[in-house]
Amino acid sequence: MSLALQDTQVTLDGRTILSDIGLTFRPGRFVGLVGPNGAGKTTLLRVLAGLVTLNQGRVTLEGRPLSGMDREERARRIAALFQGAGVGWPMSVREIVALGRLPHRRAFASATEVDDAAVVRAMARTDILSLAARAEPTLSSGERMRALLARALAVEAPWLLVDEPITALDPAHQLDAMALLRGIARDGTGVVAVLHDLTLAARFCDRIVVLAGGRLVADGTPEEALTDVLLARAFGVTAERGWASDGSRYILPWARSGAEKEERDDAIITG
Repeated sequence: MSLALQDTQVTLDGRTILSDIGLTFRPGRFVGLVGPNGAGKTTLLRVLAGLVTLNQGRVTLEGRPLSGMDREERARRIAALFQGAGVGWPMSVREIVALGRLPHRRAFASATEVDDAAVVRAMARTDILSLAARAEPTLSSGERMRALLARALAVEAPWLLVDEPITALDPAHQLDAMALLRGIARDGTGVVAVLHDLTLAARFCDRIVVLAGGRLVADGTPEEALTDVLLARAFGVTAERGWASDGSRYILPWARSGAEKEERDDAIITG
């Protein structure tokens, strides 16, 4: 089983967003999709979800073209959560999470015991059971993000795509969310997440894919992908590295790289 991109190119409003992207994702792995702002990360995630028309290439799921599947089948196989996702009208948290079961039900059919159990599992995994009766407008941004993540988990699809899942969360819930996504991958789901926190990405992800300028510039383990050279070239930063008390390695973006600083100083002088 795999979710794959082949020679993918996307052009929007005359501007090339992604160019010559070829990647294969496999279940049971937590993949962090990282890169500077405007690198094309969210567009790539939307391509994987079948939500973007390609100018070139194709996306396949288990060897089948994603474009050949109807919306319901894609929704059962690929659960996705994107930044800016909303609810649209006041609903309770439980009702929001239950929306994740719609791809498994016939139109106008009532929820089954299987659906109810999936909803409870998703809320438990995201630590929002205590919020079940709360109305969406009363939630904090972090609580809303966890409710929407639970909605995606309730689908219980073999693939989970998430766009910046920890942005609105406090540090404790960031750690919880990353551990949750890693645990979901360990259980066999393929997880691909757009992330900006390189420290947490390096700690929790099995694989890091780096985009810059719409192109693939690195792909490998955190140690292979987030090298000093790559960080300076793609992000314009240097990093501190070390060993945590539990014996694991960490990487911490620390300062602008020399080249980046020189370019900025030159711009100020010539400006």
